[in-house]
Amino acid sequence: MNSVNVGVIGVGAMGYNHARVYYRLDNANLIGVSDVSESTLSKVSKKYDTKGYNDYMDLLKNPEIEAVSVCVPTTHHYNVVMAAIEHGKHVLVEKPIAFTLNEAEGMIEAAKEKGVKLSTGHVERFNPAVQKAKELIEMDIIGDVVSASAKRVGPFPPRIKDVGVAIDLAIHDLDVMYYLFDDDVTQVYATMGSILEKCEYEDHAEIMTKFANGITGILEVNWLTPYKRRALEITGTDGIISIDYMDQSVDVAGKFAQKVDIQREEPLKYEITSFLNSIMDNKDMEITGEDGLNALKMVLAANMSSKEQLPVKLDELNG
Repeated sequence: MNSVNVGVIGVGAMGYNHARVYYRLDNANLIGVSDVSESTLSKVSKKYDTKGYNDYMDLLKNPEIEAVSVCVPTTHHYNVVMAAIEHGKHVLVEKPIAFTLNEAEGMIEAAKEKGVKLSTGHVERFNPAVQKAKELIEMDIIGDVVSASAKRVGPFPPRIKDVGVAIDLAIHDLDVMYYLFDDDVTQVYATMGSILEKCEYEDHAEIMTKFANGITGILEVNWLTPYKRRALEITGTDGIISIDYMDQSVDVAGKFAQKVDIQREEPLKYEITSFLNSIMDNKDMEITGEDGLNALKMVLAANMSSKEQLPVKLDELNG
């Protein structure tokens, strides 16, 4: 197998980028795209010379298509992904994997029963800066990791209508910390609030996590800051690693201080390439459905903690 025939369901902001990357990759054949918006569908299908489907079920019925990216709003993930699995398609679903834990668990089980691959789009794992930071941590450049602090802030994005800032933004850094520290979060404490009238959900959140290995993670996310910032600092016994997600830069301060050279690349390209390679080589996905479930569990624990004004243990979550 030298290439994979793919489709994209939902070609708004994120889905458009999936279609663009698939179109440019040698090991992908973009067979079709689907969207409920006639104008969006027409624009994308013409730009990338592919068939447009108003109804995603018609796209899924195309026997040529082997795999799909699902980039619809979160509340529709379950129905679309389950339909794709039922039609025997491998699935890359944008984060968060689902709206509820029960939905995520159902999708994972269905994919296993059908024998198709299910991956979740936690794209920051493929950011070259994150990849380099993981390498440096494993080399003990900063000694034993003690804590991490993330800041992911910016203006309110009008396109986000079905979730709050925690599930849209905080889920990125929760998953990155889980990936970097290679251990489970056991407890979450969070405070959240809503200030903007145009936002139905929380627009700012402060989250503290405790990992099983003793590391503490602190996150600040909001849709209130007039400028965009995406940063992570990891503190160890011998120094600090500073990551700028947008610049794809990594700096090390302390015992082994250094400015790290990084080859910049689009994380989504790496993510989709990994997805395609897993299908072609019939190997496990780098980011699995279980990884998506874990990230969702962390952010839902944060939401529950904020409502109850108490720390929440992850093993207490249901549904």
